Amino acid sequence: MLLTLTTLFVAPAASAASVRYVALGDSYSAGVGAGSYTSESGNCKRSTNAYPYLWKNAHAPAAFAFTACSGARTGDVLNNQLGPLDASTTLVSITIGGNDAGFASTMQTCVLNSESACLTAVNNAKAYATGTLPGKLDQVYSAIHAKAPNAHVVVLGYPRLYKVGGDCVFGIGDTKRAAINSAADLLNDVTAKRVANAGFTYQDVRGLFSTHEICGTGTTWLNSTVLPVDESYHPKAAGQSGGYLPAFTAGV
Repeated sequence: MLLTLTTLFVAPAASAASVRYVALGDSYSAGVGAGSYTSESGNCKRSTNAYPYLWKNAHAPAAFAFTACSGARTGDVLNNQLGPLDASTTLVSITIGGNDAGFASTMQTCVLNSESACLTAVNNAKAYATGTLPGKLDQVYSAIHAKAPNAHVVVLGYPRLYKVGGDCVFGIGDTKRAAINSAADLLNDVTAKRVANAGFTYQDVRGLFSTHEICGTGTTWLNSTVLPVDESYHPKAAGQSGGYLPAFTAGV
């Protein structure tokens, strides 16, 4: 019995050393908004504060490839990010779909334009998320499985950006905030269903980000409107380490 227990306790450490990990996805996986970008990543803005890099540092996998890129859509993953995947890959992470649904342009519309324009943009994003995005996610997940058939794939969702009814009075009003959150919720729901159909693991980050949203009661883990503008509405380093890293670790 003692030998059995000892084997159980040491097995996770032994298995971590054999992990071959590839990190795919968009800006939420690249770590845009978290600073400390690697020089080789250029406009992809891959951060050493991003959850894939933090997990790599903590677990020392046998191999690590980081191809996530700012602004990536499903087509960019298919065309530019899958190169490191092969039959020896054992672990894959990804966030994808937000840019396909036009989340960045929707945010811009909501910040700069009227409430009605914001709601229209949100409704358009929702229509895309329910009508077109499922097929695009299926393509990505199928391609990952085809190239890395032995990998455990963890797909992470997106946080709600705002605490509706929060204490802060700056920025957009609660109607716009609630609409943006509802779009994030729908995007997560659509993604979770496609992930389940693919046989992958879905990790929801909304609970971990609760109280840490913009206008939340806790320390804010998300950038509001900042410069450079592409880092707006993305997790800070604290959001990567406190939100995404625990979610990914739990999914592994």
